[in-house]
Amino acid sequence: MSVHAAVEAVWRIESGRLVAQLARVTGDVGLAEELAQDALVAALEQWPSRGIPDDPGPWLMAVARHKAVDGFRRRATFHRKMAEIGRETPAWVDLDEPDLDDHIGDDLLRLILTACHPAVAVEGQVALVLKTLGGLSTAEIARAFLVPEPTVAQRIVRAKRALRGVEFTVPAPVDRLPAALKIVYLIFNEGYAATAGDDWMRPSLCQEALRLGRLLAGLVPGAAEVHGLVALMELQASRTAARTDADGAPVLLPDQDRRRWDRLLIRRGLASLARAEEISAVGPYTLQAAIAACHARALHPEETDWERIAALYRVLVHVQPSPIVELNRAVAVGMATGPLSGLAVVEPLAASLDGYALFHAVRGDLLERLGRDAEARAAFGRAAALTRNERERALFTARAS
Repeated sequence: MSVHAAVEAVWRIESGRLVAQLARVTGDVGLAEELAQDALVAALEQWPSRGIPDDPGPWLMAVARHKAVDGFRRRATFHRKMAEIGRETPAWVDLDEPDLDDHIGDDLLRLILTACHPAVAVEGQVALVLKTLGGLSTAEIARAFLVPEPTVAQRIVRAKRALRGVEFTVPAPVDRLPAALKIVYLIFNEGYAATAGDDWMRPSLCQEALRLGRLLAGLVPGAAEVHGLVALMELQASRTAARTDADGAPVLLPDQDRRRWDRLLIRRGLASLARAEEISAVGPYTLQAAIAACHARALHPEETDWERIAALYRVLVHVQPSPIVELNRAVAVGMATGPLSGLAVVEPLAASLDGYALFHAVRGDLLERLGRDAEARAAFGRAAALTRNERERALFTARAS
């Protein structure tokens, strides 16, 4: 691996934690991002000649902190700024982890909960955290939410502005739980099926989302949806090893070697689901976990209870109506009662999902099963043109041909 590739790999792993720690110290997410980027530039400049440090994370933090100190010293308002953030200079130079002296105990989770401040619109909360912690570009976030890129950029700018000066000591997690769960869920989704790039999955993001979800479950043990989300992520993550072949190409659910599914994660997921259902069985994450459990319990694809999955999706559509949920229901209906029934659910979604690659892929699959090959070929071609993930494009292109 080249040094530049190593720097990129380290950045993908460490950037979220680095920004979170710097945001906690400075109280300014925008400044934290700038300092983290400065540290990345320093790594690109120094590591090729000096070698990669044994522990690159603390190295990046040390560089960022020193740059912060230098920046404040160059400004006439240095003393006022230091008073505002409540730190003396030595604290910036100290390479130890900052003391986690509140009930959260984790910088990444603290940043998520802080970003869920009522002063920030929900769309801005999600976009900001996906960019700073998920490592997504503005274009990738826009693609994921089917909105123009300038709209996402404006949301992020407004969110940073709203958070400037907000104290990073957050209230009890339950006060901001719905938004925090949504953000953790979206981080996991980006890891499970990457919006863009050369890799179909980003397992490190899945692992980070799982860690954050488990932390939230420990902080708010009486909330059904926390356990529902953890169950969903554990059950989905159990398939990771089987979702790609030796070359990294996608392996779809019916073709996966289920012996490679992680049985420990499945047991943990089913236990989390049972705990969620004891409290409340109708939350959107709990319902999605129940759907994932139907797949996890089937040792062979033909044993999948598609009727139950379709019924669960009917409930989910009422609890959390959206075109994406309806598209997933179409897949289940198509498997439970036949492709013609599935297509009847899909077709009305064209107006809202025409720019969404998976809409055309689902439609193509149903058309192929109906023997309408020319239409299926066109649908898969449209899906390939819309996706920005290279692995997914190759898959859709192969289906088209």
